[in-house]
Amino acid sequence: MPDTKSSPVFQPLYRQIKALITQSLIAGKWSPGNPIPSEMELAAQFGVSQGTVRKAIDELAAENILNRRQGKGTFVSTHSEDGVKLRFLRLVAADGSKQLLDNRLLSCERSKAPAQVAQKLGIKTGSAIIEIKRLLLLADKPTILDHIILPAASFKGVNTALIESFNGSMYRMYESQLGIRMVRAEERLNAIGADVATASILGIKTHTPLLRIERVSYTYGDKPMEWRLGMCLTNEHHYLNHLE
Repeated sequence: MPDTKSSPVFQPLYRQIKALITQSLIAGKWSPGNPIPSEMELAAQFGVSQGTVRKAIDELAAENILNRRQGKGTFVSTHSEDGVKLRFLRLVAADGSKQLLDNRLLSCERSKAPAQVAQKLGIKTGSAIIEIKRLLLLADKPTILDHIILPAASFKGVNTALIESFNGSMYRMYESQLGIRMVRAEERLNAIGADVATASILGIKTHTPLLRIERVSYTYGDKPMEWRLGMCLTNEHHYLNHLE
């Protein structure tokens, strides 16, 4: 009888192929927005059937890591594509209208990771981090106070000049300027009252109800790369999540 403690965990063949494709993405073999080899080419490369490769790609497409394009092939998903540019922004206008998003950089500083954030980013307490604070405006109204923390070792090129000069979302900036693509995020939500500092920035009264959204975003291989805290004013907006 095998020793289950030391025996490797069995994985279906398509999951093994999925892991190999993911490793190629981590290594930067295929860049966001570019095509990957055809199913036939991958099947030959890995020595498996096209059906096995197709099943692996289906899972990666369902996770928004790859994107199938009818008649064109399979591409590495990118935050530059229409429909995914603001994929992680769940705050929408209460009346359903489309609103222009703008942002103002408040600060970008180097600091040391507090224990709670370090644990969520998988780094040591006191490690070098980059702290970014931004004010997000919807329809020209201050709506979200964003506090972002990045591990400095992975985001060496991030500074005030880059953020202010880049035209696009932070996730698009990470991807195009640093080669770091966020593929998924986890969020925790709770309601709080605005403290004095937050109220001043959002232009509201102290203790005004806010939606507090804590998010950890992950790159390939389920590696945490960004911690973000959003303080959201919801008197004219609500949080929308599509469940399937």
